Amino acid sequence: MSVLNHPHSRIYLDHAATSWPKPEEVYRAVDYFQREVGAPHGRSSYREAMQSNRVVERARQGIADLIGVDHPKQVIFTASGTDALNLAIGGLVRPGDHVVTTVCEHNSVLRPLRALQDSSSISVSYVPCDDQGSVLPNDIRRALRPNSRLVVVQHGSNVTGVIQPIESIAQILREHDAFLLVDAAQTAGHVPLNVQQMGIDLLAAPGHKGLLGPLGTGVLYVRPGVEQELQPFRIGGTGTRSGEDRQPDSLPEKYESGSHNLPGLAGLAAACDFLSDRTITKIHSQLTWQTNYLIERLEEMTSAGNAGLRIHGPVTSTAGSGSPDRTSVISLSLAGYDPQELAILLEASHGIQSRAGLHCAPRMHQAIGTLANGGTLRLSLGWSTTQQELDQTVQAFAALF
Repeated sequence: MSVLNHPHSRIYLDHAATSWPKPEEVYRAVDYFQREVGAPHGRSSYREAMQSNRVVERARQGIADLIGVDHPKQVIFTASGTDALNLAIGGLVRPGDHVVTTVCEHNSVLRPLRALQDSSSISVSYVPCDDQGSVLPNDIRRALRPNSRLVVVQHGSNVTGVIQPIESIAQILREHDAFLLVDAAQTAGHVPLNVQQMGIDLLAAPGHKGLLGPLGTGVLYVRPGVEQELQPFRIGGTGTRSGEDRQPDSLPEKYESGSHNLPGLAGLAAACDFLSDRTITKIHSQLTWQTNYLIERLEEMTSAGNAGLRIHGPVTSTAGSGSPDRTSVISLSLAGYDPQELAILLEASHGIQSRAGLHCAPRMHQAIGTLANGGTLRLSLGWSTTQQELDQTVQAFAALF
């Protein structure tokens, strides 16, 4: 059914999956590239090819500026956040290595690690979390071994919205040789990030969620010096050193074989400009207020005697305190409703679009006690969420009681 034929206006609360709508600048940039440029990057020197080069470098500089990177070439473009995580994990971990991660992680981390366990005899420790999804840095410390090569931690949970103490974890790893890989799928573009100040070695993120770019884009930040240890995941043509049959060692070519997704990067560059103008700090403040508002209104229903409604994760956010404790992801369950049933009902009766299920994070749902019930219903806010949409969402839940 098209949006025009939908019986209700579309209330999109699935920004944790992908942002929608995109800023108009993003649509225009993609359309302009497709219609007027259409040339590959790094392959030729005619006018449109040079435009393509500028598109890629503008996107690279834009991401570098947003996450606090001094040298844009340390920003690698990938096909998705999953692709970036696969590059980081597969490129660093060697047979016999030990990896520390958490039960909070997405399958984009869990499955590559499982594949390496099956094929390369690596070992993995899964650090537990509390019932809100929070991980204690000292549990990371206790899990480390002499052969620990990599620590992988999700910055913001795609289930409960909790934000993990990355700086404290990074401080622990300063005393150890392990690299720190941060999955910023739920925080890049939503929460201010500075990879240098936070002590991050590698940061992976999709371009299409909080960064507001098109689907099919992703980024991996590689701290200077880490590229000496990180093996390329994809080998092939780069448009440089074409007379050699060995992969270039220079950045970013070492990790960017094949033709770039130029329409996607054109949109991502425009999205970076949009985020720079709006500032991620202001966007985070807006999302924090809206998230707190929605949680408070939902909790009012619980205090009024509707005890069947439960929110999983922190109930307040603290933007401006210097240490935000949650993102704009709200996971909930309602007694008497299967999460999938609830999602279908909300969309059919009120046009509210959400996500239900395990959210590709089975260990997290097991940890918070929602695995046996099929997971949770997830409402995730974004830059375009309005006050009216929040009020309509509250009304929709009130109508269920």
